[in-house]
Amino acid sequence: MAEDAKPLLIKRYASRRLYNTETSDYVTLEDIAAFIRQGREVQIVDLKSGDDLTRQYLLQIIAEHESRGENVLPVDVLTDLVRSYTTQAQSVVPQFLAASFEMLREGQSKMMENFSAMPNPMASMPGFEALQRQQEAFLKSMMAGWGAAVGEGDAEGASGREELDAIKKQLAELQSKLSKL
Repeated sequence: MAEDAKPLLIKRYASRRLYNTETSDYVTLEDIAAFIRQGREVQIVDLKSGDDLTRQYLLQIIAEHESRGENVLPVDVLTDLVRSYTTQAQSVVPQFLAASFEMLREGQSKMMENFSAMPNPMASMPGFEALQRQQEAFLKSMMAGWGAAVGEGDAEGASGREELDAIKKQLAELQSKLSKL
């Protein structure tokens, strides 16, 4: 666990190949993105100069995902980011973005806690634990795509909330039916 606390060191060779120092093999940008999705911190360093290239490669990963149609950042947000590089807002934007993402992470975490803390009359039913694990996995996968809905327009965000409310209602009805059985 202590090893997960320090960043995974990736060295970039002169040939531009990326070398995972933990597993002693070469990795791709997609591998690095997978490490990050798994919760690992990653540091990418140029072998010859010792320069930290992490930011450059993270931006490249985002650009590749966006170019493949996996649009998380609306055009308005990208435009505002470009503007922030040429205005006095530059000093405020990084703190604002960091605080916004922290709030999103906390909100997702609290939602998962609240969902799992709900009293459930089906808890004594055989196989309930497996059903609960499926529900948690489903919610986690839903929440992974929620970041896109948060940054979009009010109508689309409201639509996502309505869908979530409908799913919660269906889940409550299903639990009620199962408890009657």
